[in-house]
Formats: sequence, C-alpha cells, structure tokens
Amino acid sequence: MRSSTARRRATIIDVASAAGVSRQTVSNVLNFPDRVRPRTRDRVLAEVDRLGYRPSTAARGLRNQRAGAVGLELNLPTCGSDIGPLVLGALTVRAPAHDVHLVPFGDAEVFPTVAAYRDMTRRHLVDAFLFADTHSGDPRPDWLLENEIPFAAFGRLYSHPELTCWADVDGHRGLELAVEHLVASGYGTVGYLGWPLHLEDPAVAEDRHRGWVDAATSLGVAGPSGVTDQQLGPAVEAADALLDELGPGDAVACASDLIALAVLYAAARRGLAVGRDLGVVGFDGSLVARRHGLTTVVQPYEDLADHLLRTVHDQLLDGTVPVAGALLDPTLAPSSSTDRESELTSYTPVPAPTRR
Repeated sequence: MRSSTARRRATIIDVASAAGVSRQTVSNVLNFPDRVRPRTRDRVLAEVDRLGYRPSTAARGLRNQRAGAVGLELNLPTCGSDIGPLVLGALTVRAPAHDVHLVPFGDAEVFPTVAAYRDMTRRHLVDAFLFADTHSGDPRPDWLLENEIPFAAFGRLYSHPELTCWADVDGHRGLELAVEHLVASGYGTVGYLGWPLHLEDPAVAEDRHRGWVDAATSLGVAGPSGVTDQQLGPAVEAADALLDELGPGDAVACASDLIALAVLYAAARRGLAVGRDLGVVGFDGSLVARRHGLTTVVQPYEDLADHLLRTVHDQLLDGTVPVAGALLDPTLAPSSSTDRESELTSYTPVPAPTRR
C-alpha cells in the first residue's frame, strides 16, 4: 500500500517530520545550506530525495519576483469588529519601522477562504501575509504552509500548535485583572457576561470565562454568569437577566466592551447608577469603552503589531521564525464605570425584552 505522502505531493512539513527537524531547518538546507551542520544537511537531503519533495512553484515565484510587500486581509469579521480598526491602524502605523509595506486585499466571505490568497500569490503582488480571526479548522495556515509562503497571525493557530508565527493576548489574565480591580474598588459579588462556548472559536470564549472563574473563586466573590452573542440587542437582554441575580454594590466583568455597554443600558433601565451602584468592566480597549466611560481591559495593539511585523520581516530576510508564539499581557484602564463616586445614568433605556 502506498503511503499517504506518496499519494500526494510531499510538502516541507513531510520532509521536516521525516528528518526530525524543523521547517526552518529544511528551508535553510535548501536555501542557505552553509548554515546547517553537514550531518543534519545530509539527513534532510536524503529525505528530500526519498519523498520526491520539490519546493512549491508559488514559493519559488515569490522568491524570484519580490514584490516588497505583505498582504493584509480585510474580511467581514475583521472590518466589522470593534477592535478591527485598532488592529489595522496599529499595523499600518508600525509597518514602516519594520521595512514592511502593507497591501490590503479583500475577501467578501464571512468565513476565511484561500481564494484571495491564491490570487495575490499568482499575480506576485505580495511576498508574505498577515491575517487575523484565527479559529480551529482555519484553511489559511495549511495553504500557506503547503505553498511555503511566510505569514504571521493575530490569534493562536489552534489547528497547528507546533507553529510559532502568531501573537495573541492573554484573555485569562485580562479577566483576572478585571475581577481584581472590581474587588479592590469595593464591589461585592462579581458576575460574568460572556460568549457561548459553542462559538466557531470557543477557545477565546473559554479563555476569558476561565479567567473570571479562577479569579472570582480565588477571591471569594464568584457570582452568576450569562452568555450572549456579540450583538447589542441580545446582549442587553442577557444583561437584564443577569442583573436579576445581582444587587446594589455588585459588579459584572464582561468578555468585550460591547457586552459591557449592554450592561450599562440594562442598568439604566433599572435606575442603577453605574459606578456607584454597579461596577462594570469590559474587554478590548475599544472606542466603545472610551466613548462611554467604561473601565476596560486593553489589548496591547502596538506590541501585537510590532511582533507580527517583525515575524514576517525576519522570515522574508533569512527565513527565521520565532522560537515560540507571543502571548502578550493586557492592561487595565480604569474609568467611570468602576468609580464608586461616579453615576453613569445617561443611557436611554432600550425596550424591555419580551419574556416567554
């Protein structure tokens, strides 16, 4: 019976696995052989011959016709999210410092596809790619790996835990910061409003939920929790139900700034003064938080951008990849929603949800 590798074109991953080395070592053997020890080089070349590996024509084309640019995908999830403009803005501002010229390209699909990547590569418009909104089963890393095209991702590559070309924010630590701040500010029970764990990307939802559970349990302030989609209407309804189980002097930690805004609306409908009667903390450091006086867990957008840009720059320069992915710590930005002297009451109550 023929092996699965023999039934398809061998990839750089197959060679690396067979030789017991990294993808980077295989790349160095083929492109910079003087950097590799002779014994390792011979072992890799033997597997190249045995497997019949041939470098991707797409990768060769990019190497031979450098565009001097990095493709940045703009899709509906990225552009439509609360943090999308902040991520894109940080990448754009920081790109010149890394000798990277960004070329945005679009994809109208809600879920990531490789069609636009294939087109950009075929036309030799870019040398590498940056993308966000990673999730389990994402087809983009597999296609880029198979075609040996450098890339970096904002978000962990859940389907490829061995890969290191990513940067992400520690959501668990972020919710710990939120709970610790609420307790230090004098609030009592701390509830939680986040995303359901059956979402397309449950890892992020679980990460933040677990941060609240661990911190609130450790500090003895764990309260009720609820789930909602990332839409204001359903979030207000979920917040209203959660507030039924909390009292004056309690607080809510939220998985996002938009969800925290929904808590503000639900509190206003009850006549609660956010800050004085109820503490609320969001997550993201978005424009929503800045405009509405929300205490929020801030993602380090510039640090994220620097790491991602450095990652693609180094891959293009000499094939170097990071030793490990970068899980960056967020910070907390206090504002009126956790100020016990504040009375955020200026929110127009939305219609009460219909209870069935």
